Amino acid sequence: MPRTASPKTITRRLAKSCDTLTFGEPVAHVYNPLVYARAPIEQYLERFAKSGVEAMFLGMNPGPFGMAQTGVPFGEVSFVRDWLKIGGKVGRPQDEHPKRPVQGLACTRNEVSGARLWGWAQERFGTPEAFFERFFVWNYCPLLFLEAGGRNLTPDKLSAEDRAPLFEVCDEALAQMVAAIAPERVIGVGKFAEKKAADVLGTDGPTISTILHPSPASPMANRGWAPQAEKQLMAMGIELDS
Repeated sequence: MPRTASPKTITRRLAKSCDTLTFGEPVAHVYNPLVYARAPIEQYLERFAKSGVEAMFLGMNPGPFGMAQTGVPFGEVSFVRDWLKIGGKVGRPQDEHPKRPVQGLACTRNEVSGARLWGWAQERFGTPEAFFERFFVWNYCPLLFLEAGGRNLTPDKLSAEDRAPLFEVCDEALAQMVAAIAPERVIGVGKFAEKKAADVLGTDGPTISTILHPSPASPMANRGWAPQAEKQLMAMGIELDS
């Protein structure tokens, strides 16, 4: 039986595979933070990626003020820097949009989805160590896509011709990451991630479920994301201290 690759090896392979892809309209700029933010993402993996966790939270792809700045999934800068205590040099994407500069850990813009997710983790578990003892957070796709005007474009909105090769490399990396992390459950943060997990892992792998995405574009999430997500988690049988 082949040896399971390490999360760092999986991530480096994924970064290289994604760099071979090309995208047509409406994509105007593509950021690959696994390349230019390698230092912080590899710190994240080395410190927090462990095998046999209770659940892996799976997001869709980077936000412009989160993972695109820090390399960390849902990586709102203040939580990455001040709570996770992750640092390291962050470079620049090859084709940077002037309205979406990468400033790394010096970025002052807020990533609401990341602030909600990591803010919940901090409030509920106190320390990163306590959270990652039970959970891990990852993204299905590592690339940020921007339209010519600077608007974020999610992977599900790409053309069919562009989605197919992208999903092929992301599917392979997800299967490998799940093998490395060996979670009891994969929880899609939003329906897209849940569907991709189901497509990739089928019925023979870990249990697959979903929680509400913390995006500010979601009216439901704006009515108190954390309590709703906790209710969903507890309905799955995930125990949370009162």
